[in-house]
Order: sequence, then structure tokens, then C-alpha cells
Amino acid sequence: MADPTPVSVILPTTGWNDACEEIAAQLRSGDELLVVCDAATESVAERIDDRPEAVRLVVAGEPEGCSGKANAIAVGMDAAECDRLVWSDDDYHHPPDWLDGLRSDYEQYGPTTEVPVFVGQDPLAKLLEPTHVISGTLAVSLGDVPWGGSLVFERDDIDEEAFLTDLRRTVSDDGLLMEYADITSVERTRRVEIGGSVRETLENQVRFTKIVRYHDPVATAGQFVLGSALTAGCVLFPLPALVLLTVAMAGVYATFGVRQWTFLAAYPVALAAIPLLAYGLVRRTFVWGGRRYRWRGKFDVSVETE
Repeated sequence: MADPTPVSVILPTTGWNDACEEIAAQLRSGDELLVVCDAATESVAERIDDRPEAVRLVVAGEPEGCSGKANAIAVGMDAAECDRLVWSDDDYHHPPDWLDGLRSDYEQYGPTTEVPVFVGQDPLAKLLEPTHVISGTLAVSLGDVPWGGSLVFERDDIDEEAFLTDLRRTVSDDGLLMEYADITSVERTRRVEIGGSVRETLENQVRFTKIVRYHDPVATAGQFVLGSALTAGCVLFPLPALVLLTVAMAGVYATFGVRQWTFLAAYPVALAAIPLLAYGLVRRTFVWGGRRYRWRGKFDVSVETE
């Protein structure tokens, strides 16, 4: 049997962790894992020194005019030696068949993404889980929207030079990829912890809202229309709305294997849809990964140290 097509896995991270170990153990002949950090962190360098040459530390440096994640992906793509690229995040478990699953997906579908399930780690994030299941799980699945935490594509699938130029002047790596590649989603979910404090959850809400605003403004308009309709329905017909929304959300949870009680929050979240959308739109800055971003337009980003 012929060896599979080699892949370069690009993993932005701030330190050596379980994800690095899990992915390194899945590499085959010709593969490489690029652990991309802002700086040459000593602990990461020491762990990589004990690994085969296929595991490399790539120093991205501080971002200028883009997010730290976008900068890391751009630098990682420049450094990668393979034509087939896998993007990953370090905040979820990578089972032993994760990388081979993406290999098989590409052979069958071409550019492919897995689907996230965001699990809240603070009270507000818990309450908002239904919104993440709808916009971060159901939308990715039904809309074939790329999720930067787990996807595969090849350089020839996009206009790489133009993509990297744009990536270095924006915030969202996967939001931009959506405009460059036709992605197919598969029905494999990855459980991703989100939040940790109410402040972090609010900052995430702003970032997510602005990603949709700048990369899919039609969807933002749709969110406003749907949110307004849901709010009106909840106010005018509270009991039927409570029952219908709860049952519908329970069905969505069951479809994606989400075993969380938070589907019960569907009704209050629907009432909060428009205030949450407005909050995300009017906020001028947000914090992500220790940096404050002022995102004035799709390609107009300034970065401040938090």
C-alpha cells in the first residue's frame, strides 16, 4: 500500500501541551508538526528537542495589523514543507485517529472541516451554550463553514499568495478561509472548552459577532431578523415559545451528541439574542489571547497589549 500524502500540521500554541503530544504521535512518514509560538518559549524548545525532526518549533513573532492566531497561521504556512495542510487548535482532545480521519476526508471530499461543540466554563458561557450550538455547530455543519480548529486543504485549493496577504491584515483565519475555499463539513464533533470567566465570555461574544459582521454581513442581517422574530414570539406567546424552543434545541443537541442540560436555556437566550448582537456590534475593541484588538474593518486591525 502506498504511503499517504504527507501533511503539515500547523498548531498555534503558547506552550507544549497534550495536543502537541497527541498530534506528534499520529505523524506518518513525510508528515510534520509545526508548533507555532509567538516567541521561542524555552519549555517548548526543550520538548521539541526530544522529538523527531518532523516536529518543529516555528517562532511567529508579535502580530502587526492582524490577530496573533492569523499571524501564527500565516507564518506556519510559509514554513510548512508539504502541500497538504492541516490546521488545528490546542484546546481539545485529538484521538489517535484524528489525523488519519482528516486524510481520508480530503481524499473523499477535498477541503474538509470537522465541527466544534463549545462547552462553557463559566456561568455566562454555560447560559450561552445554545447560541454556540446554533452558530458554532449547526451553522458549520449545514453551511460547510470552515472551523480553524480542525480542517484540511491543499495549497492549490486557494489563491495562496492573496490569502496570506489578506490573512496578515485581519483577525479571523477561518472566516477568511471561507472566502477562499469550498469546504465540506463532516459529522465529527470536537468538544472545545470556552470561556472561564464572565469577562472572557463577553470578549468572545464581541469577537464572534464581528467575525460574522465582516466576513458574512448577510448572515448578520439574518441574525437580526431571526432574533427580532424570536423575541417577538417569546414576548407575545411565552408558553408556546418556551416549549417549542426547548424541544427544538433538545433535538439539535441530540443530533450532534451534545449531552448538556443547557438546552433548557433556549428560551432566555432567544430573549437575549438582539441585546447580545447589539453588544457585539457596538463594542469597539475586544480582548483575545492577551491582546486587545480594534477591528474597524475586515482589513483594518490594530493590536494593543492587554
